[in-house]
Amino acid sequence: MTMINTVHGETTSDALGKTLMHEHLVIGYPGAESHTTKPGPSPEEEFSICVDKIQQLQDLGYKSMLDPCPNDLGRDVELAARVGQKTGFQIIVATGLYKQSEGGFPYWHMRSQFGPVVDEMAELFERELTVGIGESGVKAGIIKLATGVGEITEHENNVLLAAAKASVATGAPITTHTDQGTLGDQQQKILTENGVPAHRIIIGHSCGTDDHDYHMGLARGGSYLGFDRFGIELIYPDEKRVASLAKLIKAGAGDRVVVSHDSVWCWKGEPIPRELYASLPEGVFDPTHFHKRIIPRLKDAGVSDEEIDRLLVENPRRFFEGEKLAALA
Repeated sequence: MTMINTVHGETTSDALGKTLMHEHLVIGYPGAESHTTKPGPSPEEEFSICVDKIQQLQDLGYKSMLDPCPNDLGRDVELAARVGQKTGFQIIVATGLYKQSEGGFPYWHMRSQFGPVVDEMAELFERELTVGIGESGVKAGIIKLATGVGEITEHENNVLLAAAKASVATGAPITTHTDQGTLGDQQQKILTENGVPAHRIIIGHSCGTDDHDYHMGLARGGSYLGFDRFGIELIYPDEKRVASLAKLIKAGAGDRVVVSHDSVWCWKGEPIPRELYASLPEGVFDPTHFHKRIIPRLKDAGVSDEEIDRLLVENPRRFFEGEKLAALA
């Protein structure tokens, strides 16, 4: 049994219960504050929206979630703490930095003109894991990093190195963002070569491709795969996500997959035009989508109730406990 930081104190790995491993209470892209005519919901509206979403999950038996919003993407741990306190839901938040194209790169680029930044990033991550985030008193429970498309940039590589250093120093696990189901193998290689045990890593958004060889390469490398964008069919179809997940389970890798939606419940500003947002298909940004619509499709594909429970309960527990994964053929 392992102690895990949540927004309202520690919990145990045994107490996590049914867990979604990648959802967001709020996201704010850098620059959202400049769109003063489209500020997004007020703090009280955000609170009400998030409490409603949590209560929907609780009605379905969920007890915990990971919100891996990095420091530079509108993270609001005080909102998360208020929501957690109101609902009793266990919310784990992250420390970390986002990919170069959509995160806080300009700040760290400026900072890098005056010396190396890897140690400074690592010190930041370690403090937020062990002391707290700012003056909030809330401690992060995981490190978040991200890469974009094509290649890992120098900035993203710096974040990878800093995350590895902080993980080794604190024992904290790491979860990642990938685009289009790519570069996860490079993330895994850099992190493990810098001392992070493979089983302490979730390669996020691995469901952005149906490349079974890519999936099995990550699985054989000993890491967890995030099938954590169910519902976002504008990026990749759920039909392929379901088929790929069923194939992974059949191949014996069902013990190293965690599931979620990457749903965003509140936005700072209006990065998606309101009229477009209102017309999004059913299931987009709906944290109940996996339970209501994907589980029946997995069962139709031959996945058992026990295997589904493993995705939602046992795998998150074992990931946070740091249990080493068995070797795959």
